[in-house]
Amino acid sequence: MTARRAEMYNRKAASPASKPEQILEILDLQPGQKVADIGSGGGYYTQRFAQAVGNEGHVYAVDTNPDFLKNLSQEARERGLDNITTLLVTDGAPGLPAHSLDLVFMRNVHHHLPNRIKYFKKLREVLKPDGQVAIIEHDGKGFLNLFRLFGQFTPQESIVEEMTTAGFQAIKHHDILTKQSFTIFGLGPE
Repeated sequence: MTARRAEMYNRKAASPASKPEQILEILDLQPGQKVADIGSGGGYYTQRFAQAVGNEGHVYAVDTNPDFLKNLSQEARERGLDNITTLLVTDGAPGLPAHSLDLVFMRNVHHHLPNRIKYFKKLREVLKPDGQVAIIEHDGKGFLNLFRLFGQFTPQESIVEEMTTAGFQAIKHHDILTKQSFTIFGLGPE
């Protein structure tokens, strides 16, 4: 069942409507970079990031579901992606190495996080000084929006407010997605 759910998440992430190629172009990952995919789910972006950063780089797949991570590890081995580490999160702390990441990526995860300001303050500690956080999140807009109906969204304004309070600053908003916001943040003054 987990493999089927992971496959479904990956199909959605890879669909043209989700604009994965444009997202990857905007993120502009380079060989040697270190990335965390928080809420990696089926691992679609984890694997794409691993290809982009190459053998000199590294990707951390972070999730609360051990079965997703096990499935992702197996897929990565089969595809020869040796630069992925899976991290199971049980207490809300990401468990990532300090001051090491160029990018933290979160897609449709923000609304699941408890104590978000506290969480993002801790996340500051894992970023390099020029590191960034990219958040893609359902925005709850639109007529008959099921994500809004089930509370599976966070308005972009709330994300920016929380991130600012946690010590980040919005660098760029990207309007390429119709039902999601896409904002990139950098470290702001402490």
